[in-house]
Amino acid sequence: MSQPVYVGLDLGASRTKVVVIDQKGNLIGHAVKKSGTDFPATAAFCLDASLEMAGATRDDIVAAVSTGYGRATVSFVTDRSKSEIGCIAKGCHHYFPGSITIIDIGAQDNKIIKLNSSGGRSSFKMNRKCAAGTGSFLEEMSYRLDITLEEMNDLAGQSENIIKLGSYCTVFSATEVLENIRHGKKIADIVKGIFYSVIKRVLEMDSLTERVVMTGGVVAHNRFIVTMTEEMIERPVLLPEYPQLAGAIGAALYAAEQKENTETPENEDSETEI
Repeated sequence: MSQPVYVGLDLGASRTKVVVIDQKGNLIGHAVKKSGTDFPATAAFCLDASLEMAGATRDDIVAAVSTGYGRATVSFVTDRSKSEIGCIAKGCHHYFPGSITIIDIGAQDNKIIKLNSSGGRSSFKMNRKCAAGTGSFLEEMSYRLDITLEEMNDLAGQSENIIKLGSYCTVFSATEVLENIRHGKKIADIVKGIFYSVIKRVLEMDSLTERVVMTGGVVAHNRFIVTMTEEMIERPVLLPEYPQLAGAIGAALYAAEQKENTETPENEDSETEI
């Protein structure tokens, strides 16, 4: 039997994420796919896959909200969008009510978002001027080492030492990695050092509150980064069940709040880059 559903679409530069929630805010369908060069086609594929998982059709969609880099390309399913910052905050506060600091590590940028007890944003910082500390940095290191991202995560967990990199720059770091290999350093220790540089770069962006939540594709596929972060900040890190879907879930929650036949202008969040 069909049911009313709400959809959130997060069209990132690297991956497109689509979720379907029910009237109670439960996640009942989701899909992730490499964005590629045709955002509408990728979004349509993920939408249909998510609806199939949810046992719903496009006719069951009450409202849909888009977010992310390519959010303006999906007018075929929604005419409303929200900023990625707002959607990540919305998704995380849904699962972790109260004051939190969100560390979001994506393919192209990092974000630190602080929320107060009511879920309002108290501060926000972003780093997107270079690849340092992002998924793109890890992908480049993966290429240089000729191993997959999944293998990097496993290797970092096996390391008994750490080879710290002296530079945040992707180009210079790649040179350092090759030099360490030439000098016979263990790949596992080099990978752990690469992970360390990602975390250190993020932690230097801003201070953290007591409760820390981590989200993003990097976190979803490299759980050892979470373990290392916990060691470096000396306290547990909270994780949503699907860290990569936080923004899409937030967009779906906004869709569920949308008043029927009421259009609310999008108010873009101000963004501070560092």
